[in-house]
Amino acid sequence: MTEYRLIMGNKNYSSWSLRAWLMLKLAGADFEETTVLLGRPDSQAKLRQLSPTGLVPVLMHGGLAVPESIAIAEYLAERHPGAGLWPDDPRARAHARAVAAQMHAGFFGLRNEMPMNLTHRTDRIQPSDHAWEDIARMQALWRQCRRDFGGDGPFLFGRAGIADAMYAPVATRFRTYGIAVDDDTADYMEAIFALPAMREAFILAAQEPRIPEYDL
Repeated sequence: MTEYRLIMGNKNYSSWSLRAWLMLKLAGADFEETTVLLGRPDSQAKLRQLSPTGLVPVLMHGGLAVPESIAIAEYLAERHPGAGLWPDDPRARAHARAVAAQMHAGFFGLRNEMPMNLTHRTDRIQPSDHAWEDIARMQALWRQCRRDFGGDGPFLFGRAGIADAMYAPVATRFRTYGIAVDDDTADYMEAIFALPAMREAFILAAQEPRIPEYDL
């Protein structure tokens, strides 16, 4: 039997589901997926049956249900200490937690105006000033993390971990909407897209049913 079960939405559209899925992959955890396809008449009813919050993702482990990506991150980090999901250095680890929390609680202009769509490319979105501020702030945050804590690795804290899983969906948004980025951001995006788990996510997302109104 698999150790975990992840209740999730479409990989193509559900950024929070993708974050939890990537964390499980980076942890090397054995898990099965239950996908609730979004945008369907029965989606909300199914979510209420499967999720204590009526939202995705939810990590199931034995009789325990862990909703919310940040809680899932901490649970996996505690159960898989050898995976290095948080940095080893206490200062870097504190900063990584703060960075992950910022993604969970902020950047609403970018998130609201530029929904995730792994398999789509469009120039239809003209970001607002608020969204452009988020885009600039995020690039600065990535640059600072890699400069101060990245060492010789390509990711925010050297090796791929929870912080990168939290920001990977944003990297895909920059590509989806053709956002011009600086060279440092382009390098980081390339490293994210080269992760085996991300390559797998793109392949699986392309096989999912589409939601036409999400692909305009």
